[in-house]
Amino acid sequence: MPVLTRLMPSPVVVDIRAGALDDLATILTDQRIAPTGKLAFAISNGGSGKMLQERFAPAFPGADWFDDADGTIDGAVKLADSIKKSGRYDAVVSLGGGKVVDCAKYAAARVGLPLVAVATNLAHDGLCSPVATLDNDAGRGSYGVPNPIGVVIDLDVIRDAPSRFVRAGIGDVICKISAVADWELSHRVNGEQVDGLAAAMARQAAHAVLRHPGGIGDDAFLSVLAESLVMCGLAMSVAGDSRPASGACHEICHAFDLRFPKRNAQHGEQCGFGGAFATFLRGDLDTAKEMVDTLRRHGLPVLAEEMGYSDQDLVEAVLFAPQTRPGRYTILEHLDYNADQIKDAYADYVKTIGS
Repeated sequence: MPVLTRLMPSPVVVDIRAGALDDLATILTDQRIAPTGKLAFAISNGGSGKMLQERFAPAFPGADWFDDADGTIDGAVKLADSIKKSGRYDAVVSLGGGKVVDCAKYAAARVGLPLVAVATNLAHDGLCSPVATLDNDAGRGSYGVPNPIGVVIDLDVIRDAPSRFVRAGIGDVICKISAVADWELSHRVNGEQVDGLAAAMARQAAHAVLRHPGGIGDDAFLSVLAESLVMCGLAMSVAGDSRPASGACHEICHAFDLRFPKRNAQHGEQCGFGGAFATFLRGDLDTAKEMVDTLRRHGLPVLAEEMGYSDQDLVEAVLFAPQTRPGRYTILEHLDYNADQIKDAYADYVKTIGS
């Protein structure tokens, strides 16, 4: 008999609402994630991490707190070692932004514990993905890890986050339109297999944010943004890699990071711009304009200069971008533009989208 279903790793609980953190202890107990209440909390070593610990530590008297999560591979290894030496735990709970989540994902995998991801902002789609992106000696690397077993997003906490970090998540979701189009391009040119479910999940998540009339001050919009970020992470789990979420948009973003490490904008800001520009390069002008309009409406950059880069920086980044993901085929590899062609294409993009 043929196999008619497939198993998909996914969280046992996803709780997105105002006040969700107030019920975290109940959630973890009810779902049998932490029946003893023995938890290892991972936070940043900055002021925001300490503030979170002071706010929530009284609700978890049996927990230990670790501030090694600094977004680096060394910090993730140190976090794992600290957890391993300190005792036995039911689970690791990451409490913070993307760097904390990625460190905690890697550390939890290293010590063999489930992870509950608690977001304090919505800056990018790593919250529920099977990938930890960490800084290393070579720049930045992606490491395969298990999905979080639980995702908790408290909209009250998100509203208190710096608005720029929340807006960045909008760019990281919208760019999935371009990432899926790159995947389908590779299928047409190279015969690369496309997972239809993963592609549909990522694309629909992007369109839900692209066409939502609300803004980051609106709980209804924040709920859709949070759900879309979770769906993008699950799309990567379905596909088995980052293909449905990362194409030319992310190649351009990573190129900016590697070529200009002291001037990089937010990951989601760069990905949103990269997705719009890549869509323009693909010749889908209507979609590119729609993406640009949405990015502008939410106060996100749509030009290189708005992220602190010159036009020449943009040319250099796009020329270098394919080297950031060897073996990945996107519109950049397909066109294989030289520096002059990139310069001309960007000038046409600027003229088309208007100032």
